[in-house]
Amino acid sequence: MAIAALFLPEASDYIAPSASETISLAQPTSTSPFVQGLQSSAREHRLPINVGIHEPAQDGKKVKNTLVWIDESGEIKQRYQKLHLFDVDIPGGPVLKESNSVEKGMEILPPFSTAVGNVGMLICFDLRFPEPSLSLRRQGAHIITYPSAFTVPTGLAHWSTLLRARAIETQSYIIAAAQVGSHNEKRTSYGHSMIVSPWGDVIVELSGEKKEAPEIAVGEIDLARMNKIRKEMPLLRRTDVYPEI
Repeated sequence: MAIAALFLPEASDYIAPSASETISLAQPTSTSPFVQGLQSSAREHRLPINVGIHEPAQDGKKVKNTLVWIDESGEIKQRYQKLHLFDVDIPGGPVLKESNSVEKGMEILPPFSTAVGNVGMLICFDLRFPEPSLSLRRQGAHIITYPSAFTVPTGLAHWSTLLRARAIETQSYIIAAAQVGSHNEKRTSYGHSMIVSPWGDVIVELSGEKKEAPEIAVGEIDLARMNKIRKEMPLLRRTDVYPEI
């Protein structure tokens, strides 16, 4: 039997049209029907699930944009809080100020061991900053996740390029489950969920159109190939010249 895991997008529970609604809809994982449903499914199918959700911040004035790892027994074993918040004003496009409703994370979660490899977790806008992924690679990551909800203009311009760059420079598998289509009158996501190899090949890519039936991308994680790439193309950091990340 093949070993598998399910990777879902950022903010899989909801994408609200306003900061106030984003805050009001957030629930702790202990009472969230969405999270509890995923935990039940993970337990029933013996399938680990990686999913982006909202959680209330301690002060109640903001939420946390988090990524949780639910193991095959249905328990939440790992939790990462998004470091880089998306505050962007696009001419002729949306004005998005994630910091109005979201509390920024303060640490990089070290990679953790799973049946599919050592997983390092990042979220969406973190993709534009190579430092966290390089740190995860140094700490032993085999797979780096970027669950996302990219806007259409930024997705068209940079999504594929950034994902392939992170894969090539870390020599790791990149798994980027992406929101797609219209969420409300203010927000549409680019889609194009993607799995990228440590060599930068796009193993599989989904569409940018929201369909009636959910799409699922399936790709193989070949750790032997990853190790071969790392051995034959060694990336030796000059930490005598610049700081180690």
